[in-house]
Amino acid sequence: MGDLSKDVKLAQQGDTEAFSRLYGTVYKDMYRIALYSLRSSHDAADAVSEAVLDAFDTVKKLKNPEKFRSWIFSILSAKIKRMQKGYFNTAEELCDETKSETFDFESVELRDAMDRLDGESRLLLSMSVLGGYTGDEIASICKIKPSTVRSRLSRIKEKLRLELS
Repeated sequence: MGDLSKDVKLAQQGDTEAFSRLYGTVYKDMYRIALYSLRSSHDAADAVSEAVLDAFDTVKKLKNPEKFRSWIFSILSAKIKRMQKGYFNTAEELCDETKSETFDFESVELRDAMDRLDGESRLLLSMSVLGGYTGDEIASICKIKPSTVRSRLSRIKEKLRLELS
């Protein structure tokens, strides 16, 4: 984590190479979470790009360099939520695009069950399962209570379990 803090401090002083190194540590996870949450490679790329631009513009305001990862995912989460509110795609377009992605689901049934989740549920589940975040970290990033995150994740997982059994 020391190397990350050092790069954050350099990026806060305007070092673009340091910011690039920071981005290199999170871009795969950012894209995976955005793709899983938005179900569109174009929208996922847009959300990540917008989040990175915002992060680059505001990195000087980051008070705790050790919180870089959760801070940038907080920005991404806001972008994803905004994009989800603006969706007007048909279900057929979403299904066709999701099938062409390289993101690998274990089964068609699992993918279909996950597709039936609402956007916020997909975001919470992807941050937990794909991103490896704890309930407290997700709560901080999404600006909701930790108990709400834990109960929502529990209900989401139970719903998926019932659908798949």
